[in-house]
Amino acid sequence: MNPSDLKRRLWAFRGIVILVFLIFAFQMWRLQIVEGERYQLMADRNRFRLVPIEAARGVIYDRHGRILVRNIPSFAVTIIPAYLPEDEQEEMAVFSRLSALLGIPASTAAASAGPFSPRRGLKEMVDEVRDTAPYRPLTIKTNVDRDTVFVIEEEHLDLPGVLIEIDPIRQYPSGDLISHVIGYVGHIPGEQAETYAERGYDPNNDKVGLTGVELTFDEELRGSKGYKYIEVDVAGREVRAVGDPQPPLLGHNLILTIDLDLQQFTEDALRQGLEKAESECGVAIAMNPQTGEILSLVSLPSYDNNLFAGGISQEDWARLKEDPRKLLVNHAVSGQYPPGSAFKIVPAAAALEEGVVNRRTTLVCQGSLWLPNRYFPDDPELAQQFYCWIHKYGRGHGPLNIVQAIAQSCDIFFYQVAGGFKEFEGLGLERLSEYAHLFGLGQPTAIDLPGEAPGLVPTKKWKRLNYAESWTTGDTYNVAIGQGFILVTPLQLLNATTAVANGGTLYRPQIVYQVTDAEGQVIRPFAPEVIGQVPVSEENLATVREGMRMVVEWGTARRAKLEGVEVAGKTGTAEYPGPLDEEGHLPTHAWFTAFAPAEEPEIALVIFVAGGGEGTTTAVPIAVEILRYYFGLPEPQPTPTPAS
Repeated sequence: MNPSDLKRRLWAFRGIVILVFLIFAFQMWRLQIVEGERYQLMADRNRFRLVPIEAARGVIYDRHGRILVRNIPSFAVTIIPAYLPEDEQEEMAVFSRLSALLGIPASTAAASAGPFSPRRGLKEMVDEVRDTAPYRPLTIKTNVDRDTVFVIEEEHLDLPGVLIEIDPIRQYPSGDLISHVIGYVGHIPGEQAETYAERGYDPNNDKVGLTGVELTFDEELRGSKGYKYIEVDVAGREVRAVGDPQPPLLGHNLILTIDLDLQQFTEDALRQGLEKAESECGVAIAMNPQTGEILSLVSLPSYDNNLFAGGISQEDWARLKEDPRKLLVNHAVSGQYPPGSAFKIVPAAAALEEGVVNRRTTLVCQGSLWLPNRYFPDDPELAQQFYCWIHKYGRGHGPLNIVQAIAQSCDIFFYQVAGGFKEFEGLGLERLSEYAHLFGLGQPTAIDLPGEAPGLVPTKKWKRLNYAESWTTGDTYNVAIGQGFILVTPLQLLNATTAVANGGTLYRPQIVYQVTDAEGQVIRPFAPEVIGQVPVSEENLATVREGMRMVVEWGTARRAKLEGVEVAGKTGTAEYPGPLDEEGHLPTHAWFTAFAPAEEPEIALVIFVAGGGEGTTTAVPIAVEILRYYFGLPEPQPTPTPAS
């Protein structure tokens, strides 16, 4: 090679080096000067994160300050999509390992059973937020056991983007004792995600109340999140905090009107009553008739809301959902049943106020009544026979006034009072329905519990629309004694009873006594809320109360007589469709509604036993036990047997 060729090659090499250097210089200028801010922002986004600090949910107490709901720490597994491997196979390897550890499918589009279990695989969960919130932790499982957490921490280098966080969950110390009142929390249902998002919730991570006061007071209980800036490593794990965090605002606390001791005793008494009646469903509610405060509310069967605290399993959800006893239904507010004779306090008050009868009016019960056909009144073969309950003993009650009719629960008397008979003009359906509504029936009471049913006070139009039939006097007869089409919830019947007890005021039943902040300062005090005034004079209500006192004194609820406390009440036995017994009778629900003391009542009760037979024999003893406990009365001593 001659010197000139060598020199040319050397200059060519120098040119290439200079060109490469210029390219590198240009690229560095472009990266650092032209696009420096953008790449700096991207680097900071990889290195710094704004993370929320969850606010502790408020604690719930009973009226005496005993804890009903509290928060306990647990572990949650989260994924930050931005820190997952970019390679799809490596990402799936992470999902597969998590699937094995957590029992969540790595990838599936099929919905799994139940709204409280994962309905999609990990990949679908991440893909849903990958573009909109790549740096926000996505909670994939809560209440993870400690051993699983240790494994994930040990393998964290192989699980980039997977983090362990401390997640407070709810603990319900009383379990199924008060679960229908308290309810539970859980992840936002998918069909409500948009609604909650509009209210400022994070549909992917936030937990909300789903039933009970956890739902109705969710805004008060949840508090407000705080925030902090943190620096993270390449796997997305926190290295240090940057700057001063914004602390969260703790949720408010609830103090319920419930007395936990009374709740426990009420449940025990109701459970024993159900066992004796061989029934699986019953309700017992105690209320202060002067304010509307719910003192105890028991619906059996019940369920343990701790099952939902950390996310319910598919197996537990299927068991609860498929149980024929309907464990999740609060029968106190959602169950609709014919009230039977316990309803008679309504037509009694209405008839007195409308002048259909007065306390001296006498009607005769012969055990049965033949109602003439409206179109052929003179044809006895077309007449329809209506019976009084006492007819099974082969007799009637004879002549009665309204106090005696309430005490003896005479069906014949109330047939005539409501529907009339021959020359005697009764209330008629329109006035009877009007007063039923005025007593709060056929409409929700507006208690702070979800799922309240409205009940049913039937009308002529209702029957025409639902049965394509005309209303008859016989239909009015049936409604008068709490049968036929009329339906009530136990809480509605109790509210109607309290209106009689306190002189005509209809209160909204309330379950929360106070809302307080974390320091115990009262944010919202309890105040009785009047929702209606029954337009019945005090004189006429006093007559109804006298009849209810006589129910206990010498009528159908003599077992409810207590020494030292005067009790007023009304029994009910309501037929419902079902298999006939050996004598051809329909099965019956047992009712008893009462208040005490009769003159200045402190407590009002309703007892309902589904399929429990007669109210006198099934519901009354349950109420007696609760009243005896409430007033601190000793158990009656058995009468000694005389020596022979």
